[in-house]
Amino acid sequence: MSPDTRALIDRFADALAAERGAARNTLLAYRSDLAAAADVVGELGRAGTAELGRLAGAWEELSPATLARRSAALRRFYGFLVDEGLRADDPSAALPRPRTVRPLPRVLDAGEVDAMFREAEDRAASGEPLRLRNLALLELLYGSGLRATELVSLPARALARPEPFLILAGKGGKERLVPISDRARAAVAKWREALPKGAAWLFPGGTKHISRVRLFQLVRAMAAEAGIAPERVSPHVLRHAFATHLLGNGADLRVLQALLGHADIATTQIYTHVDAGRLVELVNRVHPLARGPLAKGRSSA
Repeated sequence: MSPDTRALIDRFADALAAERGAARNTLLAYRSDLAAAADVVGELGRAGTAELGRLAGAWEELSPATLARRSAALRRFYGFLVDEGLRADDPSAALPRPRTVRPLPRVLDAGEVDAMFREAEDRAASGEPLRLRNLALLELLYGSGLRATELVSLPARALARPEPFLILAGKGGKERLVPISDRARAAVAKWREALPKGAAWLFPGGTKHISRVRLFQLVRAMAAEAGIAPERVSPHVLRHAFATHLLGNGADLRVLQALLGHADIATTQIYTHVDAGRLVELVNRVHPLARGPLAKGRSSA
């Protein structure tokens, strides 16, 4: 990569960090995608539509998701150059635009979640510390929709105060309010009694907190204990279940967006596929036309 291209990428990354609060991993991903493009077209700052048109052939072996991500990074990069007056035209129309179908999230039904909780509660009744910890993890994953990273990195003082919520810095450092149910608070309180004194993390592991990989293993083990195929379950699947079951019981999509910490409501809308029947029933039950004089007049007509 030439010094000129590297300097432009550095300037672009600095702007993302300063103006949008982009996380370190996000910036690394942008740098990697832009570097991959530079390997094909050369000077990114001077590349035109002919040069960018070569990317379709060079990247034809990439998965649709990877191709879409790289193209999006380049479009944002050239938009930045135009906004900053570093070039007069935007050549990104020549970028490959794969048609991608977003996969639907894997979801557990309410009966399967109940089975996991029954098993975890029965095992926690023994008072064994690690079983108390597992129940607390499960309550927070399903009851609050926490991301795996947010959950494992909770400090030991988390939930020590009586407020029924947490304020977390989630993806991109954006703060959001996370509700904590009475059940989850009670489970955490019992686990806290067994927590080693002086622990810095609510869920310690080794010299730090338990890892996301370890959380993944624990969740799958709990699923297996409840008679559920472990490959169907992960921390993220429980977060999906949290969202899906709330929406299925009438939660507002905007509220769900806030609870999940989604920057774009389009990300949240993926959950609307999961229970179309319940959503239709909700409209029929609460819409004014279903309850008011109009509905009565129509039924008697």
